[in-house]
Amino acid sequence: MNEFIIKELFLVLKERKNTNQQKSYTSHLTKNPELLAKKIGEESSELIIDFIKKNKDGVIKESADLIYHLLVIWVSAGIRPDEIWNELSSRKKVSGFEEKKNRGLK
Repeated sequence: MNEFIIKELFLVLKERKNTNQQKSYTSHLTKNPELLAKKIGEESSELIIDFIKKNKDGVIKESADLIYHLLVIWVSAGIRPDEIWNELSSRKKVSGFEEKKNRGLK
């Protein structure tokens, strides 16, 4: 595996979006935004718990789950990974504190 796995997985999920909901969990999630949002919350919470417990294996598994669900959101919203990379790239020369201040966040 390498850094291109995100792009590869995104393309697979994009294809699965239009398959039968009974056969594809991805398709089911894309057609149920409330469920997808709930899954993001669940996976985030599980990741946080494993991080606090210093459970490295749990952090790895929950991170993978969270990334999968995040990619499903991107597919559902019509967002390409390169749009995210461009946003991240635009922030690399700005401190996190400065970036949050510019967005009006504390």
